[in-house]
Amino acid sequence: MSDATAQPTPVRLPGAALAYLAGILGEEVSGARPIGGGSSNVTLLLDTPTRTLVLRHGPVGHGLASAHDMAREYRVMSAVQDTAVPVPRMLALCSDASLLGAEFYVMEYIEGVIPAAAPPVQPLPPRFAETEAQRRSMGLALIHSLVDLHAVDPAVVGLADFGRPAGYAERQVKRWSDQWETWKTRESAAMEELLRRLRRAIPASDEYTIVHGDYRLGNCIFDCDDPGRILGILDWEMSTLGDPIADLGYTLVYWGEEADAEARFEAMDLSKVTAAPGFLTRRELVEEYARCSGRDVSSVDFFEMLARLKLAVFGERGYARILQAQQSGTSSTEPISRSEGWRRCDQHVELALATADASEDPRLHSA
Repeated sequence: MSDATAQPTPVRLPGAALAYLAGILGEEVSGARPIGGGSSNVTLLLDTPTRTLVLRHGPVGHGLASAHDMAREYRVMSAVQDTAVPVPRMLALCSDASLLGAEFYVMEYIEGVIPAAAPPVQPLPPRFAETEAQRRSMGLALIHSLVDLHAVDPAVVGLADFGRPAGYAERQVKRWSDQWETWKTRESAAMEELLRRLRRAIPASDEYTIVHGDYRLGNCIFDCDDPGRILGILDWEMSTLGDPIADLGYTLVYWGEEADAEARFEAMDLSKVTAAPGFLTRRELVEEYARCSGRDVSSVDFFEMLARLKLAVFGERGYARILQAQQSGTSSTEPISRSEGWRRCDQHVELALATADASEDPRLHSA
């Protein structure tokens, strides 16, 4: 996690939390500092006399409960840590929310590079992946690690009950349709059209695997000296059992190309990183996944559209919360960047419909 070299303002942990950590780690925690630029779960670096560790906890009273389930994240990472899937070693889970205001877990710290982790987008670090061949190797590593994840048998690693895979795609469309109805601040004919097309094109697939749910460059730690090697995959709070192509479709939203229209970068500025020469194209990513996994990827357009639906709802939800705070006279917990969340919502919907129009699946086309 390359943010470790920064010197953010230290965090003072409560005495009870420090005592708990000392008990499970066998040594005192001398300091804690925030790492990462996300606005969701909280990630802290813990300093001890012998090592650096990572503590992660969810925000208090914010967002979908399932999106901040630390026990769930801890469970899936513990389950796959002895497979081919690269994840940090998990050390302890604390379900006592009174210590920090939310349950938390502790894991090992991995030094490396996390590209395109959070907005605003930053270029790749100096002297990292400087050649086109190295940048190509990053895309291949991303896909190969995804194939490794989807090759893990959930039952073998104790995750047979980790989700309800039957009807996964249909439930996802319903869930985010319901979220739209909950948070929308206006009517949107384009959103209704997107939902109509998704409902009509739900894939009929009975295959399921462990699904990461937020798979992208920004959730992977790359080896500083070998850009073609992923040392750890992070942020598993949206993981479940479901259609593996959902992860592939989600990845494409964050993967820009040099020839992309500016509208695509405006909707997801993190995608600018992969627009540099050498990175695989989205088509090459899909073809490599199909080649290595042997899976039918014909539903990838549907799942890319579904990913954009989720991101559109996130944008609208952030904007709605700011409006609610203004109307109630309270301060909003949403970042100021969410003040135009409705615009980001509309951008994702427009791009999703463009994906539908260009798809080889006629069910995604306008009637």
